[in-house]
Order: sequence, then C-alpha cells, then structure tokens
Amino acid sequence: MELDLTPKTAQPLLEGDGGGYYIWLSSQVPVLAKTNVGAGQLVLEPQGFALPHYADSAKIGYVVEGTDGVVGMVLPKTRKEVVLKLKQGDVIPVPIGTISWWFNDGHSNLSIIFLGETSTAHVPGQFTYFFLTGLQGPLGSFSSELIGKIYNFDKDEVSQLTQSQKGVVVIKLEKDQQMPKPQLDLTGDFVYDIDTKVPETEVHNGGLVTTLTEKDFPFIKDVGLSVIRVKLEPNAIKTPSNLITYGIQLIYIARGSGKFEIVGLSGERVLDAQVKAGHLIVVPHFFVVAQIAGDEGMESYSIVTTTKPLFEELAGKTSVWGALSPLVQQVSFNVDSKFQKLFISKAAGKNNLIPPTI
Repeated sequence: MELDLTPKTAQPLLEGDGGGYYIWLSSQVPVLAKTNVGAGQLVLEPQGFALPHYADSAKIGYVVEGTDGVVGMVLPKTRKEVVLKLKQGDVIPVPIGTISWWFNDGHSNLSIIFLGETSTAHVPGQFTYFFLTGLQGPLGSFSSELIGKIYNFDKDEVSQLTQSQKGVVVIKLEKDQQMPKPQLDLTGDFVYDIDTKVPETEVHNGGLVTTLTEKDFPFIKDVGLSVIRVKLEPNAIKTPSNLITYGIQLIYIARGSGKFEIVGLSGERVLDAQVKAGHLIVVPHFFVVAQIAGDEGMESYSIVTTTKPLFEELAGKTSVWGALSPLVQQVSFNVDSKFQKLFISKAAGKNNLIPPTI
C-alpha cells in the first residue's frame, strides 16, 4: 500500500471577525481517508463564539493556546448542559453525538486542535459539522408554515427565530454579552491538563513522553482514543517505535520544529521530512516512526485510535532487543557474539529519548 505521508498544514475553511476554522481536507490529504482519521483547528479571537453544533465523528480537542476558553456540551442521552473552563494544555474528549459550543472569554486567541477517528463520517478522513443555528441551521430551511405549527409561532415570531442570526460557524459577541460561567467543580471530570501529568519517560536534556488513557482519565473512553504528548529538547531524539496494538497514530506538531523519519511494512523509508508547528503527520498501523528535534526543540500531541495503545521500542531499556536471546540476535543480524554484546550494551543501555551529544 503506497501512501503519501508528507506532513501537511490545515487550509482555512472559514475566517471572520470572531475567528476561523481550519481543516485538513481528505481530498488534499488522501491518507486521512485511507486510515479513517481526521483533524481540524478552531481559532477564536477574544469574544469569538462557535455556534452550537455536533459532528459526525468522535474526537479529542487539545488546547494549543489560550487561558480563558469556555466550552458548553450536551452529551448524548443526558439532555443537560455542562459548561467547562479550558486553558493551554487541556485535553477534552468530544464523543459523537455531543452538541457543543465554544467561547473565548480571554484577551488573546484561543486555539484548539481536534484529532479524531472518522469511520462514521460522511466524508472519510474529514469531520462534518451540523449547526443548530445561523445560516447553516436547519430551522431556517423548513417552511415557515411547518415551523409555526411546531412552535406555535405567528409569522413574525417564525421570522425572528429563523432569520435573526446571520452568522456562520463562528461569530464575535459584544464585550458586554453575558455568557454561562464554567462549572469548575465539573471541569475535572471532562477536561484533563496533560501538561501536568507525570510522564512515563523523562530524560534530562532529552525530553518527556506522556500517555493519557482511560486508566488516568475515564471520560476519554467515550471517544475510544488515547493521547500522547512528546516534548523533545533541542536536537534530542525520540528513538524508533511502532504501535503493535491495532490503531492509527495521528500527530500534530504544536511547537518547534524538527524531522520525522517513518519506515513502512516492507522496510522502506517512506518519509524523511522536516516538520514545523502546524504540521499533521499520519503513522499507519505497524509503521515505525522516529523523531529528531531541531535547534528550538519540538512538541507534539497525537491521538491513537485505541484505548489501550502498546508500542514496541527499537532502542532503549524497554526495547525488544533486551528480550531476544543473544543467539537469536547473532543469527538474525549475522554477527558474532562480540558485536552482539556491543550492540545490546548500546541499544538497551539508554532510554528511548536521547539527548544531543556534546
């Protein structure tokens, strides 16, 4: 299977006074459709408001930027709105069927990247949104007669209901517009600050790796996904690894720059590319990926389309080489015992994050 894994940036779908929504179109990034994953980015300016909507895919939002975000959600079957506070570093799952709205109550931009699985999507590899109000809302498309009978409205009332909101997707509210306040006592049940989680791996001058699953955050189970944060210090390396449980990894570069190398099923290097903030990379099942940070370091956030991801490391203390017997390694590499011992001392003697050499 030949796949174009070239890193891509999002394209603007809509931009206005309140902000914009940006998307990776599956028509321009075919690998998204082939692997059934998708991504989009919501950027809200101060007082920006994303109208109530729901989507055809389960996804996870990660707050890339901002300190005073507010999200309202009506979860499937609950019929009760929860209002939550968002800030940089927060992870928020959005199960399929959830109605949500998003608001920037701060003085700087609020940026949220959404990564998800699209097997239920109208367009494979792409999120489709359905808005309850505004020019894309359904009420304005029904006949005035029908709306009047449904809500017991006269003609003027029907017109006010269906035609007052001229906005599309994102609007900007007046500064004195009152909005619901976050329910801080509930936020911890639905939002997780992954930047504060104790990492599984942390190496001085190397970086850290943090994995967020249903074990730490039960609500994430509702979207069937897991989240991985990789923060590399300048010129550090994340050694090669691959997902051995079934699933796709979708990686978003949040900050910094560097290089990704990916090797496919046939042992061929299918990607060797420079990456920067805003790039999206798809890692198909069983493909092996390595990351090398640039001079400013590199930070990425990714989803894995499984609730229990298991990775195989090809270097470091937890690598497979420490489990295979010396004789098997010798015949597999066609080397003598002296070289095998040298190899295992170097391959299994370090962590999977390697600081830069001096």
